Amino acid sequence: MNKFSFLFLYSIVLPIFVLAQELDAKVTLQTQKINNTDTKRILKTLEKQLSSFLNNRKFTTEVNTAAEKISCNFLITITDENVNGVVGMYTATLLVQAARPVYNTSYNSALINHQDPSFAFKYIEFQPVEFNENRVQGTDGAVANITATLAYYAYIILGIDHATFAPRGGDLYFQKAWNIVTNAPEGPKIDGWRNLDGLRSRYWLAENLINTKYGQIHDALYLYYRSGMDKYYEDETSGRNELMNALNALYAVNDNFPNLMFIQFFFATRHIELAKIFKKAPADQKQRALDMLTKLDIAHASYYRTELK
Repeated sequence: MNKFSFLFLYSIVLPIFVLAQELDAKVTLQTQKINNTDTKRILKTLEKQLSSFLNNRKFTTEVNTAAEKISCNFLITITDENVNGVVGMYTATLLVQAARPVYNTSYNSALINHQDPSFAFKYIEFQPVEFNENRVQGTDGAVANITATLAYYAYIILGIDHATFAPRGGDLYFQKAWNIVTNAPEGPKIDGWRNLDGLRSRYWLAENLINTKYGQIHDALYLYYRSGMDKYYEDETSGRNELMNALNALYAVNDNFPNLMFIQFFFATRHIELAKIFKKAPADQKQRALDMLTKLDIAHASYYRTELK
């Protein structure tokens, strides 16, 4: 029995059960801004350790096959080394991407395409790359921050993936991400964990996902993927209607809570996918989609106007 048939069966018999996936993660450290050959070698060692950390660690208690793992990328671009004169202290940006297969197709629909602009950590070659969710801060905040940040995004990925297969299916993992936020490492150059660290920080993403005021976020995730994308390639009309329901849910959240981080986070990669789908819609539905998309996804408003004219 394939994965999607299995999930569909259990969504009828036992709605609270979700067959989880673990990670099939590719980690890349870009070091073009680093001129020191020894530093590049050290960071290559770190790249291998982080890949092992994400791919070998059990983030869930479930048993998974290789085919059920979530495909994801972690691109770390090093921007500076020995920050503030501290040997092995780095600043970087982090791009996190993940996707999920659409039922009965070879197409993967994006779950995440998120740029974290402020990622600082300390690393000395061959130091252990460890994470303990009961002791997130470790003994050195700068050292602990690298695994705390990657574990945080691992739980966000797992949570969103689960949420696309069962209503509120990701809550456990969003709570684990929030636990990292509330117990996050502290120190110079370490930010993104506090509510004052900008409106697009790790703090606000996790807060949006656990705050009961924004429950329609979770409705939208399920409607978009399980009810919408998974049905679209078998029945375009039904699938597109469910995608419209997902947009309605997000529109209602945005109307009540403008400038919510999750809205921007959700639409970061979906403009091409959505335009392609609603381009085939009846005129009235296409116009309704255009009206909502240009308000929800301002960054791609001109693209929608061009594609859905």
